[in-house]
Amino acid sequence: MSEAHPPAKKKQKKRKRPDPRLPRGFRDLPPGDLVLRREMIRRVCEVYERYGFTPLETPAVEYVETLGKFLPEADQPDGGIFAWRYDDGEWVALRYDLTAPLSRYVAKNFQELGMPFRRYQTGPVWRLEKPEPGRYREFVQLDIDIVGAGSVLADAEVIDVLAHAMEALEIPRGSYLVCVNHRRVLNGLLERAAVPPEKTLPVLRALDKLDRLGLDGVRALLGPGRRDQGSAAGEGDFTPGADLAPEQIETLLAFLAAPAEGRRGYLEAVRPLVEGTPDGDAGLAELAELDAILDERGLGTDRVVFNPTVVRGLGYYTGAVVEVVLTFEVEEGAERRRFGSVAGGGRYDDLIARFTGQKVPATGASIGVDRLLAALKALGKVETDTAGKVPVLVTTMDRSLRREYQAWADELRAAGIATELYCGSGNVGKQFKYADRRGFTVAVVAGGDEMSRGEVSLKDLRLGKELSRSEELAADRKQWLEQLPGQFSVPRERLVDGVREVLARYGR
Repeated sequence: MSEAHPPAKKKQKKRKRPDPRLPRGFRDLPPGDLVLRREMIRRVCEVYERYGFTPLETPAVEYVETLGKFLPEADQPDGGIFAWRYDDGEWVALRYDLTAPLSRYVAKNFQELGMPFRRYQTGPVWRLEKPEPGRYREFVQLDIDIVGAGSVLADAEVIDVLAHAMEALEIPRGSYLVCVNHRRVLNGLLERAAVPPEKTLPVLRALDKLDRLGLDGVRALLGPGRRDQGSAAGEGDFTPGADLAPEQIETLLAFLAAPAEGRRGYLEAVRPLVEGTPDGDAGLAELAELDAILDERGLGTDRVVFNPTVVRGLGYYTGAVVEVVLTFEVEEGAERRRFGSVAGGGRYDDLIARFTGQKVPATGASIGVDRLLAALKALGKVETDTAGKVPVLVTTMDRSLRREYQAWADELRAAGIATELYCGSGNVGKQFKYADRRGFTVAVVAGGDEMSRGEVSLKDLRLGKELSRSEELAADRKQWLEQLPGQFSVPRERLVDGVREVLARYGR
């Protein structure tokens, strides 16, 4: 009887390694950018708190009905949000701004808050939009809002805060403008142009694109539509227009092109285009009061202007609309252009009424954090070469001195100096290569010889790098080192003082 053969083992299929790719529209942020962003937010929030704004945090996920993102007469969410169903069948989504969650919070806690309620908030938001260069599906906003105050004084307060926030970031006057318009003035214009209600949002969105597309581009969007410039691969995308009549289009474009000298000049230039309409007259009156308040605060036209081209496409604005524009130029390919908008907002008196059934006045603004950070880099207001870098490295040359190395690192940290203890393997040469790659300023070095003398050595790594690159000093290296050595020893008890002396050379 023959012996049965055992069944052959199946050869396991080799599992495919995942590709370390990013989803479209998302990005990684390196440590340096995160440190710069955190510092920028801190400085802006200090301004907010000086004006009496208090912090608030709401969750990243809200019910879709809270966000108001259901399509009309449909049970599916608007395609512009990241949404999914809970187990109970209800739709939830990642928030697409910080204002809708604020409205939900105010409605839920209305009786306890006390009005007016001032809050600021920062955090990421998500929008399921077509990714473009410099435009991502996840970005950070920094908002302020005043809820429960319907006066023009509240609008002036928001404008004042935005101007001082720009200056807290060392953006000088002349490099920024807070531009203001009024939704009721725009409503008067739409009435004069006989724009039907169903075309209000397409018209406002078209007017809002003046800076990017110019008058001809806006004219096309108000009419039959506009096709983007095609690439070598084919024709560009077509955007349907509002399909207005030529005389309607010319009325709207006359408003955008109205000449204005100063804030009062704006009021006089647009008055003939909207007066006689209830909304237009009311909007002009509020802007006149706002102008008087801004004068009282010393906010001249070098900082705040009235501008008919500030439209803001969102449909929920009911009063003053605001946009912060950076006026300096940057290079974009072979051309130079104005940097443009970094913040926007306005009055939205109808949004909270979705929850409460009664009008709750509110006004606020949102800063685009990453765009503003890009502006600060362009202006040279941040040190991008040092951001996010720990200044001091304690090297670990001798295993028998491990306790001492840890004690030195703890001593420097207790003195408020950010310090890394080297935890890898390798000799001192490898550790110096690591220090150079990571951009440390000072290395603390000690072996048995230094310990026996009660000393530690400090290496000025920046100085060493500058020296190695300097052709002029290479010829007289010995004399230069005697004047300002790259490495020197200090008594053990002067470790903190010695490190501070090196950091002070670089303003740290």
